[in-house]
Amino acid sequence: MNGLYDIISILNREESRNLKIFLNRTNASGDRKDIALFDFAKKNHSNIDESQIVNRLYNKEDKNSFYRLKNRLQNDINKSLLLLNYNRSDYNNVVNLMSLAKLFQQKGSYQIAFDYLKKAEKKATKNEFFDLLDLIYSDLIRLSHESVEFNPIEYIDKRKENHKSLHVLQEIDDVLAALIYRVKISQNFSTHNYQFTEVLQKTINDYVDSDEVKKSAKLRFKIYHSISRILLQQNDFKSLEEYLQKTYYEFLEEKLFDKSNHETKLQMLTYLANSLFKNDKIEESLAKAEELYLAMQEYNGWLHDKYLFYYYNSLVINYQVTDKQKAIEVLLEAKTKKAIQQLPMFIVFIYLNLAVFYFDLKNFKEARKNLARLKREESFNSLDAVFRLKIHVTELQTIYEIGDIDLFDYQLNIVRKDFKELLKKADYQRENQFIKILSKMDDTSVSKKIEEFLTHHNEEGVADNDIINYNIWLKSK
Repeated sequence: MNGLYDIISILNREESRNLKIFLNRTNASGDRKDIALFDFAKKNHSNIDESQIVNRLYNKEDKNSFYRLKNRLQNDINKSLLLLNYNRSDYNNVVNLMSLAKLFQQKGSYQIAFDYLKKAEKKATKNEFFDLLDLIYSDLIRLSHESVEFNPIEYIDKRKENHKSLHVLQEIDDVLAALIYRVKISQNFSTHNYQFTEVLQKTINDYVDSDEVKKSAKLRFKIYHSISRILLQQNDFKSLEEYLQKTYYEFLEEKLFDKSNHETKLQMLTYLANSLFKNDKIEESLAKAEELYLAMQEYNGWLHDKYLFYYYNSLVINYQVTDKQKAIEVLLEAKTKKAIQQLPMFIVFIYLNLAVFYFDLKNFKEARKNLARLKREESFNSLDAVFRLKIHVTELQTIYEIGDIDLFDYQLNIVRKDFKELLKKADYQRENQFIKILSKMDDTSVSKKIEEFLTHHNEEGVADNDIINYNIWLKSK
């Protein structure tokens, strides 16, 4: 049952802590074998040696006891996760109410079971959980078999009505599944020449029976979310722009937007601004950003704070091309907004971009200040290790430009120490070689190393993930 180790590897801190509380609820001894197995698997997931843990736990090759331990631990993990997530979502809540109703029905406590089912029905109706409502009505009807107190007629009628809604939902899901598959396998998909309208209409005709579903706003919004996600995953910004331009104005013209789907409207405008930028349409992208800002004021600014960062981001990515000083002004303004200050990862974005823009303007001291502020942020250490390495390398480039040799050597030693294991890996030899060149920049023989680096790492896109492009920076030297 190797799945146990996969499950353990993806448990977060809260889930792991809750599991140990669950395991210790009856016996909190310090030598529990299930906790020892859990800790071993959590620490050694990438290289599990079962014989090692068997010998440690049982002092002999007792495989049968070990397998029983694994089964018991997996069962306890399942129970712990279910308990932790008991009311984490409305869907879970309804399922749990149904389970409780089933339990009391088996006990013969039919009124209690009925009360739980009515609570489940109310919550499922509110959230349009049509699949669960079908099960709830079936259980309510079944209760009439046990007692004449329960009249099944009302629930028979409700189940019939729910079947209609459930059929519509299933048709929508069928359309989406088929549509996503057809778009993905289309030979024209990567050439920007395929016609979404043609693929969409054929799929709807194949899988939808009712006119009601064909005209459904819910279906059209679901299709939008699916197609935009596919195009974003493919980095196909040309097709994304064309699709969004057509779809957004269709939704506007047909007055499909309201408060219930207002976030989709803001998302579409954000995607439009970004795809226009990717397609080098700067003025149009900036205009779409302002349209986004106006839409953010709708419904008394209901989603204003949530999308404020995306508005500023749309401005920054465009001004970084046309006016870096203006981009800096936008970032400094964004930094003062409380809605953005409350989002640590967005603050990381602001400080890093300020550093890059100041670097490009050769204001290296300000670039260094913003990198230092970034590293002091609490969220910095939670960033991906590779991203942190690249930020440290950018700082080394900046300190070199400033000319502070002592600070450069100090930071260089930190990078070599903190990222020693990462820099040994084959995927990060470009960073490793660049750091070695940085450490020898004042050596007269470094020119040959630079030429070798530029020759070896000259593939298209190789520098896409550099914060300050290594190749361009080295050429300038």
